[in-house]
Amino acid sequence: MSVPTESEMTFWDHLDELRKILFRIAAFVTVIALVSFMYMKELFENVILAPSRNDFFLYELMNRMSEKLPIFPDFCVGNFQVKIININLSSQFFIHMSTSLWFALVFSFPFVIYQFFIFVKPALYSHEQKNAGLAFFFGNILFYIGVAIGYLLVFPLTLRFLAGYQLSSYIENSVSLDSYMDNFLLLCFVMGLVFELPLLSWFLSKIGILNRSFFNKFRKHAAVILLIVAAIITPSGDPFSLLVVFLPIYMLWEISALVVKKSQ
Repeated sequence: MSVPTESEMTFWDHLDELRKILFRIAAFVTVIALVSFMYMKELFENVILAPSRNDFFLYELMNRMSEKLPIFPDFCVGNFQVKIININLSSQFFIHMSTSLWFALVFSFPFVIYQFFIFVKPALYSHEQKNAGLAFFFGNILFYIGVAIGYLLVFPLTLRFLAGYQLSSYIENSVSLDSYMDNFLLLCFVMGLVFELPLLSWFLSKIGILNRSFFNKFRKHAAVILLIVAAIITPSGDPFSLLVVFLPIYMLWEISALVVKKSQ
């Protein structure tokens, strides 16, 4: 029995192909989640909880640099230690499970995108397949750069400020495990998605919705909006932290302006 070609496939054939792809994605994510579950204690000790300790590389780097260039705000330098407590009986078990799934989603991201690329590939022309392949490659790189910046820069600075902020000297700061993990996962994953802006702009340009004139016209507006976004991500409000978060996000805007079509 011959396999139907793309032009011969019915709606139900396409639906069956999509079902197979979703099954492969689910199987792959499940395997990665199980591996993450097995090694989660080591990941917690050496990766997830690392920003809560003073020996985190970013804090050591800032302490060394502050000796030569005293430009860092007070909360960025000196000793730092966050006391993380668990106040719910089942939290540690459920966080073990949910974090395994989050890690699986992050590390499965290229596989998931590639599977959907395979699904739509037969409907594309040869030059479109080439462009989509490049978009897939650079999209994955940008996603992981965003996750890395979220973990190495945005989350530690946010944690360091908020965990050290005191409304009164009578209040002792202790961070709950749930609160720590919510912020950790949110900031890292959101930064990964934010770094997909150039890919989204390229796609919108390909379908004729976006061109370079948009970026030229709204560059000043974008700078203000992105500055507000950076201020929300880093609520410390000091110029250094604000600039550290703002510059990578604004860089994405300029990269997006370069990858879209020129104005007609």
